[in-house]
Amino acid sequence: MGADTDVESGQIDEEQADNTTPTQPRPSSLAKAERTIATRGIPSEESMYLPPHDSPVIRSFQDGGENPTRNMWDVEEVVTFVFPRKYQATYHSIAVKFLRLLVARTKLEGSELSDFISKNGISKATFYNRVLPRLRRVGMIKIERHTIVAKESLRKYRPMTIHLGKTFGNYLMKIGDSWLAIVDEARSKFDQQKRLGHFEEK
Repeated sequence: MGADTDVESGQIDEEQADNTTPTQPRPSSLAKAERTIATRGIPSEESMYLPPHDSPVIRSFQDGGENPTRNMWDVEEVVTFVFPRKYQATYHSIAVKFLRLLVARTKLEGSELSDFISKNGISKATFYNRVLPRLRRVGMIKIERHTIVAKESLRKYRPMTIHLGKTFGNYLMKIGDSWLAIVDEARSKFDQQKRLGHFEEK
């Protein structure tokens, strides 16, 4: 995902430009931030994949009257919105395998994570630096750390336990429910005004 690199590159370019033109007044930090955002777009870690609602990439979720259907998407389909297979096939594959294991057990300890990585031939850097942080940020998983102090060396260890998280669903439900409420209220107000004769039928 290249958006992070682009943002960082933009900041470096601005600093270099400032160093080569010391006689010109430095722009305010707010102006610099606005200019960076305008030209660089949304950082990749803050974005999600949302294909057109009628895209063949996703199964239908509503009928012709905009009523939601009862079919549920499985883990692989849901992960598509976080790691789209079309653009991030490796991350998508790793995330699906990991979440399927987590769904089966509801939580995983550090040793189980090591076994998962080893058995599936996954890069530790990819799993711990790319896939796991992303799943945590969007709220699909929760990470709990425990501090353990070894008696002999007094060295501290912080093993992790990973749990399934509901935050991802709650987050998107809040967005969806809020929009449905906005639409329902707008239609209700319009119908009320029409009954009062404020609008004429066209």
